[in-house]
Amino acid sequence: MKRRMKRFLPLLLTLLLCLAGCGGRKEEAEKPDGEFSGSMPLRYAEQFTVDYYADGCALITVGGEDRFLLVPEGQEPPQETDPGVKVLRQPVSSIYAASSSVMDLFLRADALDAVSMTSTSAENWTIPEIRELVREDEITYVGKYSAPDYEAVLDIGCDLAVENTMIWHNPQTKEQLERLGIPVLVELSSYESHPLGRVEWIKLYGLLTGHLAEAEAFFEESVRRLEEVEAQEASGKTVTFFYVTNSGTVNVRRPDDYVAEMIELAGGTYLFPEDLQVPEGAQSATEIQMESFYAMAKDADILIYNSTTQTRLETMEDLLSLSPLFADFKAVRGGNVWCTEQNMFQQVGGTADMITDLHTVITGGQEPLQYLHALD
Repeated sequence: MKRRMKRFLPLLLTLLLCLAGCGGRKEEAEKPDGEFSGSMPLRYAEQFTVDYYADGCALITVGGEDRFLLVPEGQEPPQETDPGVKVLRQPVSSIYAASSSVMDLFLRADALDAVSMTSTSAENWTIPEIRELVREDEITYVGKYSAPDYEAVLDIGCDLAVENTMIWHNPQTKEQLERLGIPVLVELSSYESHPLGRVEWIKLYGLLTGHLAEAEAFFEESVRRLEEVEAQEASGKTVTFFYVTNSGTVNVRRPDDYVAEMIELAGGTYLFPEDLQVPEGAQSATEIQMESFYAMAKDADILIYNSTTQTRLETMEDLLSLSPLFADFKAVRGGNVWCTEQNMFQQVGGTADMITDLHTVITGGQEPLQYLHALD
């Protein structure tokens, strides 16, 4: 049985459609009138801000452009509120989490009670707690993010839809949700330059759901875990992170991607083809020919295979079946090949633990691993 069947609350303001792809960010919008009382302290996150006001309202700005006014329960928004600001009323207690990566942050902020809907079906969840909630219809699967069941969304009642940037490829979906009176927040955590910047978005979700204290405590513990790793001397070992596509090319993460940054934070040196030109604004990974990957990574100290979009590898034979060239790799000959677990990318809150796992692998430690396993 669903956790809530609340009445749908229409917004009082007309909502503006975000242009597909955004085409560049606008200058930071004017702050609302009212006595400013401070901002949410942020350590790594750069893609959102929160400004607090004396009347209890909070202005949330995402990407320097999209603005949301969080209004305390039982209080009306200021009369002078800019029509371009989307009004959210506390408690925000029925959220459509169309972005699967944010669900783990709601879990770790102890705020899952505020999530009513998801665009990821039960069988596609690798987080056991979430999978069970979706299976039991405690969190309702309302269809793919690009074509949700709008009738179901309205029937359940939705205070806020949280989408990732994929929604910009389907602007009509965002437009329809907003036409139905549902504010849409496009989360930009994937744009954060620091891995813990992605985790720090937990503070925003904690604020929205009334679990800010829990969110802050979790984030500070993540920072502490990272600082423990950073305090240790870098190994200098070279690491590559990849998978082989169905067509035989090799998918590698860009050097400015957060996975590459996690490897560097863990004390390794991330390998990437020096002569490969990646267009500005391209996706976080790119594909290269196997021969180019061989030239780049054959002498790498450590290979890490990304199984989150491919079959999980168990043995060296599994790797060699993808290409006989792997037999000549230094890491293969030395038995230093690892594979990610398939929960890695859905568990954003585990970023500090992922870095710790990477540090263990890079330094040859013996600590138990959560997100990686060695190929036999």
